[in-house]
Amino acid sequence: MAETVKQVQYYYVMLPDKAGEGARILKTLKQFGIELVAFVAFPEGKTRAQLDFVPVDGNKFTETLKRAGYQVTGPKTAFLIQGEDRTGALADILERLAGAHINVTALQAIRSGEGRYGAILWVKPRNTGRAWSLLSSPEK
Repeated sequence: MAETVKQVQYYYVMLPDKAGEGARILKTLKQFGIELVAFVAFPEGKTRAQLDFVPVDGNKFTETLKRAGYQVTGPKTAFLIQGEDRTGALADILERLAGAHINVTALQAIRSGEGRYGAILWVKPRNTGRAWSLLSSPEK
């Protein structure tokens, strides 16, 4: 496997699914110098949105948002995957997880340019340990 895989801690915030809510929370993070490794937002039901954050400093992140009046949930575990962009890179990873009967809850990936890609992958908490064992060991 040409990838590096890291377990990362993520946190999430539920907000109304309306224009400006994401900008408001990101502005707060910017004002306080909170660096992010990853950020994903998506609708949850008809009126809410879930915003997932992988901050560089989890304590500073949660303290900042709590002081700003946000309800923060976490930390929870996800996997950050980075590697050389190649056809089938994620197919190989998903095949390994499927072979161990581990269902992927969510996956976000992007080609980052200069021959690289990055992804963040979530599994159910009960599968985190087994997924980490598979993803962190050399491919067999």
